[in-house]
Amino acid sequence: MIVKEKKKVRPLIGILLFAISVVLFITTCPIGLLYGVFYTTVRNSVRGLGEYALRIAITVDQSGNVVMQHLLNLLLIKKGGYKFGNRDETISSAIGKNVQLKTLSGFGRFIDKVLDFIDPNHSLNSIDYHIEPGEKAYK
Repeated sequence: MIVKEKKKVRPLIGILLFAISVVLFITTCPIGLLYGVFYTTVRNSVRGLGEYALRIAITVDQSGNVVMQHLLNLLLIKKGGYKFGNRDETISSAIGKNVQLKTLSGFGRFIDKVLDFIDPNHSLNSIDYHIEPGEKAYK
């Protein structure tokens, strides 16, 4: 197995790419969302719309895991807990891993209980949960 060395990022390039991504997101997402809702509803009915909405929710959650990683690490976990910030993981998955490790802070346990009230065992069921687009998504 070949292990790639982490590429160094120049700070100004990172900031510039971040700014461009935000502008593109704000200007193009509303159009893409409207078209996606229309397309999905026509092609796959309300069930397809629910799956489309879930994919978007997971993507937003993964972004939140990166954007809020420092705050989440401060507020939700004890020292030595599983860290937030993995771009391929949801906040709920990281909470679930900390439930297993018993490293959630009091506030973290409260958030977990709120999630459990909405969806029983949500954080535990979210650990490494992946939704891969099916064939229908590309037709």
